[in-house]
Amino acid sequence: MLKCIIVEDEILAQDVIKSHLARIDQMELVGVFRTGPEAMAALEMQEVDVIFLDIRLPGMSGLHFLRSLADPPLVVLTTAYAEYALESYEFNVIDYLLKPISFERFSKAVNKLLDGRLYALPGAAGDHIFIKSNSKFFRVNYSEILYVEGMKDYLKIHTPDYTLVTHQTMNELEKQLPPRLFIRVHRSYLVAVGHIRAIYGNSIELGKVTIPIGVNYKEGVMGLIGRK
Repeated sequence: MLKCIIVEDEILAQDVIKSHLARIDQMELVGVFRTGPEAMAALEMQEVDVIFLDIRLPGMSGLHFLRSLADPPLVVLTTAYAEYALESYEFNVIDYLLKPISFERFSKAVNKLLDGRLYALPGAAGDHIFIKSNSKFFRVNYSEILYVEGMKDYLKIHTPDYTLVTHQTMNELEKQLPPRLFIRVHRSYLVAVGHIRAIYGNSIELGKVTIPIGVNYKEGVMGLIGRK
C-alpha cells in the first residue's frame, strides 16, 4: 500500500484525482492540500510515498515546492500546461499528467509506481549503476550520463568528463536504467531526459551534441513535451 497526498488548489481537479485513487486498492490517500507550504508541513508530520502535484499553485509553484524538499517522495505532476514537461524531468518525476486526466492515463502512471520499475533493478542501485569496462567495474551516477550510443554488441556511455565502452546490448542496459530518467530515442541511442536542451524536427540537443530521433521512437519523445 502506497500512501499518497494531493497538492492541488482546484476543487474539481482534487475530486477527479480522489475519484481515480478510490478505484485503486494499492493506493491510500492520506491528505489533500491547496498549497506547497501546507503540504510541506504535512510531510514533516507523516510518511508519504507519493505526491500528486499540480504545477501552478497559489504563492509557491509546484516546481519551487519540489526544490524546497531535501528528500522528496515519488512525484506525479498533474497540470493543464504542457510547456513544463521538459523542465519537470530535472526533478526525476515519475509521470506528467495533463488535465483533464482520464482514469486510463492515471492508471498508467500508477502502474509505474506499482510494477517495480521505480525501485532497484538488477545491476542498478539507488542513484548509480556499475559498468564493466576494460576488466574494471566503474561506478557511474545516473546524473553523469548524457547519452548511450550503441555499436552492435558494444555500447559507449558518454558523460561530460569521460566515455566508457562496455560489452553489452542496448536492450540489456535499457532494462537496468530507471525509465523515469532515460528514454530510448533511436535504435542506437538512449538519452538522459534531464540533459535534453532542445527537441526539434528529428533531432535532440544534448549540450553540444545532436542526437537523431528514430521514426519508431518519435511518439515517445514528443510525449515528453505533451505532443503527439
